[in-house]
Amino acid sequence: MDDAQAVAVLLRRCLAGDAAAWEKLVEQHNRRIFNLCYRFTGSRDEAEDLTQEVFIKMYRTLSSYDVQRGAFTTWVTTVTRNLLVDHFRKRKMDRMTDSLDAGSGPEEEGLSLAEKLADGGVAPDRQVGRRETRELVQQALGKLSPELREAVILRDLQDMDYKEIAQALKVPEGTVKSRINRGRTELARLLQRIHKQVN
Repeated sequence: MDDAQAVAVLLRRCLAGDAAAWEKLVEQHNRRIFNLCYRFTGSRDEAEDLTQEVFIKMYRTLSSYDVQRGAFTTWVTTVTRNLLVDHFRKRKMDRMTDSLDAGSGPEEEGLSLAEKLADGGVAPDRQVGRRETRELVQQALGKLSPELREAVILRDLQDMDYKEIAQALKVPEGTVKSRINRGRTELARLLQRIHKQVN
């Protein structure tokens, strides 16, 4: 049984009211959704709340997933992205009362792909350096426009391909590539500026 068939069986079980199947689905996608929410908001608490909201929305709309229209992961990302866009719009209106204090980031959940693949036996001083780097990247990501931020996050941190991102964002692949390039350029510029301020 391939991945698509396994997902289809799991979804049928969920739609039939099988609680164990739903728990398995949540377990399979929880980390990815949390990482996406955290990278977008920069706040662990907000990311946890938004992750729960995403699963509630997924549960309510599970029957709308259509296998013919793309991979389940792409659908999950689209649901997450739509919720994040709504959250961002609401937050933009409430920004004056929001605390700028985002708190510390998650230790494992916020790791980039390179950090996930890195050697686990890292010296404490290097761990501190990595944590500081993650915090700087998160700070710079927070300054990108939402369109550029989500494109960079989906490509570089969620490791999605251009076609999947285009489906999730409902924009042409050319727009996705353009946003990623602009986002990376802007991110590099912001990181340089933040690095100069720190040193």
